[in-house]
Amino acid sequence: MSTIIYPSPIFGPVKSRRLGISLGINLLPGDGKVCTFDCIYCECGFNKDFRTKSAFPTREEVAEKLEAKLKEMKAANELPDVLTFAGNGEPTQNPYFPEVIDDTIRLRNAYCSNAKVSVLSNSTFIHRPKVYEALMKVDNNILKLDTISDDYIDKVDRPVLPSYSAKKIIEGMKAFKGNLIIQTLFMKGTSQDGIDVDNVKEAFIAPWLETVKEIAPRGVMIYTIARETPDPNLQKATKDELDAIRDRVIAMGIPCSASY
Repeated sequence: MSTIIYPSPIFGPVKSRRLGISLGINLLPGDGKVCTFDCIYCECGFNKDFRTKSAFPTREEVAEKLEAKLKEMKAANELPDVLTFAGNGEPTQNPYFPEVIDDTIRLRNAYCSNAKVSVLSNSTFIHRPKVYEALMKVDNNILKLDTISDDYIDKVDRPVLPSYSAKKIIEGMKAFKGNLIIQTLFMKGTSQDGIDVDNVKEAFIAPWLETVKEIAPRGVMIYTIARETPDPNLQKATKDELDAIRDRVIAMGIPCSASY
């Protein structure tokens, strides 16, 4: 099994399936994984296999390294399309997250004003006022909702917080009043623990669609597995399956993209 542990605090740029030329901002340590989920499909591997011994990068360190990289890219005339908060876990758990967002917007405005600031989050801390306020400032507030089934999420996304509740997450998403993009991964197969992980079934799709309609995001991104997963038994959703789901979202009047 191959896994990806990203450098910290800046990595890339990389070509993103959904976002274009993306300069990554990793607010997690660079020597392992720290996440409030332990997804069986995570390209960074299982949490237990990549324990970190380092601290979170500080606000000052992130700003210094980001500015240096943006200066380098500007000098080479290779500016990014997007500055993306992602990496080795959930970015909003970094204690300096709100301040880093302010610094990033300032540096974006100074060096690459056309670039978007995007945050890829699993939504676990969106109920925190400072995290909510920070996410309201970014261009692309991209929040995960793989299904609305707690049972499925417990077995596949495997939240490490016992208080996790899909209902609570959905209410938190509604609080953004449309200023969010929902991100959902669809896949198939049976896990190595014998769990049916197929959420490309009407029993999952129909209630998810109804919830998306209630949340009323400004967009939806659906995708499937692109890289090797720590659980080797997982299978990609097909292009036809993703396209069919995408078209149903669009039919509700909500923009939707599908990445294969």
